[in-house]
Amino acid sequence: MIRSGAAALVLAALSCRAAPIPASARYPAGTPYAAREIVVDGTRLRYIATGRGPAVVLLHGLGASMYSWRHTIPPLAVAGFRVIAVDLKGFGFSDRPARGYANADYVRLTLALLDSLGIHDAVLVGNSMGGQIAIEVALARPERVRGLVLLASAGFGVRYPLLLRAARWPLVGPVATGLRNRSFTAAILRSLYADPTRVTEADVDQYFAPVAEPDYGRALRGVLREYRFDALEDRVVAVHAPTLVLWGDRDLVISPAVGRALAARFERVAFFMIAGAGHMPQEEAPDSTNPLLMAFLAEGLPRIPENLAWSTSSSRFSPSLNSRSTPPTPRRSGS
Repeated sequence: MIRSGAAALVLAALSCRAAPIPASARYPAGTPYAAREIVVDGTRLRYIATGRGPAVVLLHGLGASMYSWRHTIPPLAVAGFRVIAVDLKGFGFSDRPARGYANADYVRLTLALLDSLGIHDAVLVGNSMGGQIAIEVALARPERVRGLVLLASAGFGVRYPLLLRAARWPLVGPVATGLRNRSFTAAILRSLYADPTRVTEADVDQYFAPVAEPDYGRALRGVLREYRFDALEDRVVAVHAPTLVLWGDRDLVISPAVGRALAARFERVAFFMIAGAGHMPQEEAPDSTNPLLMAFLAEGLPRIPENLAWSTSSSRFSPSLNSRSTPPTPRRSGS
């Protein structure tokens, strides 16, 4: 029975193989931005850098890439921020070695990237796994983090889904991470949205492009084997940076209840639910997410809830404040 089941998974992984989009069509193709590469801490990272002003660094989630910030980068750059969006190690088109994916490895790599780009401090914006990395950096080097924006962050109250647990098993892992055809990629992506119809074929193309690379499965197994998605349970209280926590109210990956519990651990925090959004609100509901992000960057934490409690036809926000702090003073980073 086990052998037949594994065989079925292999057949599913090998079936319906679609050719990925060519390198010339990979994001940020068709935008005003250009992808750059830099080697930091022995790892080649692909990133976008645009705009001038205080630095804002965007960190994507598990299995994603800088493409997940396509709706976030333009308004930040126009508003006067230096925006850095990076393909994290193991994902997108950055290096994908077999190992080196522990939490401390990502912290060290993020700090090395800031050093290489001449950035003294930054606001770190992270989705899911990227949110946890942002918190870990703030814990390790608080003087380097002006503020945090966490969108459905991992690290607290997270339980591994069965597929992720199976991917860590020595015999099953290669099969589980071998499910990398375009149809499977599309199904996973749509499952992260509250409304799967919002995922376009172009979105699937961009997500599938790195997944189709030969060493992607090896890197994913390395991440799932080494990275701890539950490492922040008792440590969040030590973060003192002003923090904005945003959560889709229809997130089926990490419950909104976990988001509220996480936000309650921070000393200086504002928590908002994004109506009608799933696990990646910056992608699915940018018209609701971006105003909150921009207000936080411009003004810091709201002094009274009404300052940020906008009402629109497509969204509603429910603020929860643990403090009424003054805005952090931005520091200009090297250009």
